[in-house]
Amino acid sequence: MRIPASDAHNRWHPALEPVASVQPGAEVTLETRDGLDGQLTPESTNADVLTLDLGLGHPLTGPLYVEGAQPGDLLEVELLAFEEDSFGTTAIIPGFGFLADVFTEPYLVKWRIEGGLARAAELPGVAIPRATFPGVVGVAPSLELLERFRAREEAIRDAGGAVADPAPETAFPTAARDGLRTIPPRETGGNLDIRQLVAGSRLFLPVHGPGALFSIGDLHFAQGDGEVCGTAIEIAGAVTVRFRVDRGGARRFPSYVAPSEPARGPWFATTGIPVDVGMDVNAAARAALLEMIDHLAVRLDVERAAAYALCSVAVDLRISEVVDVPYPLVSALLPLDVLTDDQSLSGTA
Repeated sequence: MRIPASDAHNRWHPALEPVASVQPGAEVTLETRDGLDGQLTPESTNADVLTLDLGLGHPLTGPLYVEGAQPGDLLEVELLAFEEDSFGTTAIIPGFGFLADVFTEPYLVKWRIEGGLARAAELPGVAIPRATFPGVVGVAPSLELLERFRAREEAIRDAGGAVADPAPETAFPTAARDGLRTIPPRETGGNLDIRQLVAGSRLFLPVHGPGALFSIGDLHFAQGDGEVCGTAIEIAGAVTVRFRVDRGGARRFPSYVAPSEPARGPWFATTGIPVDVGMDVNAAARAALLEMIDHLAVRLDVERAAAYALCSVAVDLRISEVVDVPYPLVSALLPLDVLTDDQSLSGTA
C-alpha cells in the first residue's frame, strides 16, 4: 500500500478521518511533503525565509488506522526504508533556534542531493552523508488528552514560557482547526527530532485511541543532535513502515531501539564550560556551539550563519559531564568525513 502526500494534515486531532486502514505486519509506504510544505524552492533566497508561514509547517501523511490497536496498547513502528527528494533546505529563521539571539538575520542553505550526499554552494568543501529519518512521527491523542495537553501548554504560556500559537487559520483539513500544533514532542510522539530513527529502527508509541491514528512527516536527510539552528536538511520523500501491537504495553513516553551507527572516522570537537554561571548545562551547550561556529567560519572561510547551519545538520551536542561542580561540560562534535577537501580543523583558528 502506498499513501500519497496529498493525504495530509498539520495538526494533531482524534477526530480526523483515517486515510487508510492497515493490518499489523503489513508494509505501507507514506509519501511526505517537506516540513515547511514546499515554501522554499531551489529559486528561494535569504529574503524568502522572512515570508515563511510557519503555521503551515509539518504536513503529516495520515492518519492510518492500525487494526486492533486500542488505548493502553503499545504501537511498534518499524522504519523499513526511506526515499529522498533531490533538493533540501536548512533555514535560519529569525526568532527561532538555539542561538536566535545571536543569529538575527534570515539565511538559507540550499542542498543538492545526489549519490547519498548533500552539497550546498553556501558550504563549499562539505558533503553531508545520508542519515534520513522522520522529524515528526506519532499517534493522535484522545479528546481528553488533547484538552489536557492544551491546558498544560496554556499554563506554560501564562507563566511566560514559549508556546506556539494555535493559528487555526493555517490548519488543514478543516476538522483539525482546533487541534494541537505539531511543533513540540509530547507523550504521543510528535516532533521528536531523534536522528537515530533511521531505517532499521523501531519506535514504540503509547496508544490513546482506537486504531492509534498514526501519522508521519518532516523527513530530514541529516541532522546533528540538537538541530541547533531549528532546521535540519529538510526534504520531501517517502517512508516505508510496518506495525506491531503490544497488548497493554503502553508506557508514558515514546521509546525506541536504534541500529548501531556506522563508524564516522575521526571527530573534531569543541567544548563549552559555563564559567560565569555555574551548573547550567544549557549555557555549556551554547558555549560549545559558539566555539564550534567561530572555528568553522574561519577554517572553512564561510559566513558564520553558514557555519551555524552546518552545526545544525552535522554537529552533535553531547553532555560530557554534569557532576564536576561548579561547572558541567558539553562537547560539540563534528565528524571530519563531511569535509571533502581533507582539511584539518585542529589547531588554533
